[in-house]
Amino acid sequence: MTHSAPAGGPTPHPGTAHPDADSARVVAVVVTYNREDLLRECLDALAGQQRRPDAVVVIDNASSDASGAVADAHPIGADVVHLRRNVGGAGGFAAGMARALVRHGADWVWLMDDDTIPRPGALAALLSALEASPVRLSVLSSRAVWTDGRDHPMNTQRARLDASAAEKQDAARAGGLPIRTASYVSALLNGQDVRRLGLPYADYFIWSDDFEHTGRLLRHGRGLQVSASVVEHRTKVFSNAQASPGSRFYYDVRNRLWALLRTTSFAPWERLVYGGRTALGWGGQLLRHRGTLAGVGARGLVAALRRGPRPSSVVLATDGEAAADVRAIDRAAGR
Repeated sequence: MTHSAPAGGPTPHPGTAHPDADSARVVAVVVTYNREDLLRECLDALAGQQRRPDAVVVIDNASSDASGAVADAHPIGADVVHLRRNVGGAGGFAAGMARALVRHGADWVWLMDDDTIPRPGALAALLSALEASPVRLSVLSSRAVWTDGRDHPMNTQRARLDASAAEKQDAARAGGLPIRTASYVSALLNGQDVRRLGLPYADYFIWSDDFEHTGRLLRHGRGLQVSASVVEHRTKVFSNAQASPGSRFYYDVRNRLWALLRTTSFAPWERLVYGGRTALGWGGQLLRHRGTLAGVGARGLVAALRRGPRPSSVVLATDGEAAADVRAIDRAAGR
């Protein structure tokens, strides 16, 4: 797949860390599960980008509807991986990133779910910010809005609390704000850093995989939220993922504790800050749901204390090719 730049192309910025950003090889990774109509819209939006990705990888998470067939037939010509079982968003993104790096030689990996609809200038804006940045960047994130244009509460970025005045100035020069973590709802990751630091943990299944992974990339790297890059996150309702978690509260508790207690993605003071905020949020949820989540949360707590996440290649073992790609990246990263 070839890409086309906007008319005239971006003007190179002198003294920037990524002067060749627009010519970098960008591979989009879309994870899908039983949302064939939204997937079609997502792929249509990728095909309609002012600066198209150089390749598209679709991870079909063992969908029982026609999502896999939609991906296979779409004229964008995606490389579609049909997994044998549903390994959740975390497993899908681990497999997709690995494939983008191992089989497509990605310089940058652009991540999104199947309900993410990028506006036509979304990728071009990310690359323009990258090209304008005076410092090397590891993660760039889009502004995610709901269908009515409001900022989506599910995808608010975590600002870098310890950002210096110089870091804020560097971010402003590139047209963004410094961030500490990012959502996978349109995140552009530096392929060099993923090769060096590894993939997300597939064992998270859902929730906090992006929190931990982008936190890992940004522990010593720089990240940017680019407000000019806009995507629509077409969830059914306008709410935070934790508003009514039900049985998924298990993953919220287990995975957040995994991220804060079993990784080095966050400094000790950040663990205290994020852990405190998380505990307050859980307390509010338990009160709102009159304790019905207590048992679910307790199971998540026990699971987090009992063991950490398994190697991603083990989680993906039923899909040998995907497991091999993941193993190649994580072994090279010493994980």
